Amino acid sequence: MKKYIDTGKKDTRSGFGVGLLEAGKADPRVVALTADLKGSLKMDAFAAEFPDRFVQCGIAEANMVGVASGLAITGKIPFAGSFAEFITGRVYDQIRQEVAYGHTNVKLASSHAGITLGEDGATHQTMEDIALMRALPGMVVINPCDFNQTKNATIAAAKYDGPVYLRFGRPSVPNFTPEDEPFEIGKAYVMNEGKDVTIIATGHLVWEALQAAEALESEGICAEVINVATIKPLDEATIVASALKTKGVVVAEEHNSAGGLGELVAGVLARRAPTPMEMVNGGDRFGQSGTPKELMAAYGLDAAHIAKAAKKVMNR
Repeated sequence: MKKYIDTGKKDTRSGFGVGLLEAGKADPRVVALTADLKGSLKMDAFAAEFPDRFVQCGIAEANMVGVASGLAITGKIPFAGSFAEFITGRVYDQIRQEVAYGHTNVKLASSHAGITLGEDGATHQTMEDIALMRALPGMVVINPCDFNQTKNATIAAAKYDGPVYLRFGRPSVPNFTPEDEPFEIGKAYVMNEGKDVTIIATGHLVWEALQAAEALESEGICAEVINVATIKPLDEATIVASALKTKGVVVAEEHNSAGGLGELVAGVLARRAPTPMEMVNGGDRFGQSGTPKELMAAYGLDAAHIAKAAKKVMNR
């Protein structure tokens, strides 16, 4: 089994900031907008480098999405950024009508997603955003796993013609994917090949899945680990091929049970390769205050719970 090395913990929102700057240097059509969260979304470097291509919209997320849609219609490539809770739930109608229905080339930069936002608590945490965004026709949904992949996903989003929801977070997490690996929208990355069970993970849970696979290996269990960085469009072929090989699947995500990656994979397997499944997710709950580490353990989103789910599905 391949061993992945944590090259230094970094927050994925900083990966977005670096990727945004690189995308801006590569294409003068790239512009950035934020709802009074320039520092939180690490847009500072872009704003300093391209002040005439940066718009501070204030605490008015719905207006920001409308401005971004207008800029897209004129040929710009706007990245509109805010907290995941505010740019989805608070602005859903504008996203539906002006971005998805209009199929405008807007990139929704969604930071501080999931419960790992931590101490800010339930009002600022979102565990339902993937369900909201993947329900919109034509919306691409990307949830990268670390700093490097977030940077490369941001660059790929800038090159993609169409609406994109790009999800990332605040806490510093292991950085372990190749720095120069191009991000391919719609591709699931097989991190480790295995034969006994498949662990499918997305976002912050990919590192936990790799740690679970190491723990399982010490017990003689060979787990295949798949990083689903693009939730929509989903790489069904890779998932089905793995399920047919291992005969058991675990899906791990920092999201509620309703409408997330787990239910999406379950639907694919029901149609194409019925397979025993277990899901590791936040259940039917809101978030709460606590450190990211405490909340990951409390909601069962760590390596130990993933390994337990893997052994459970193998015994079914």
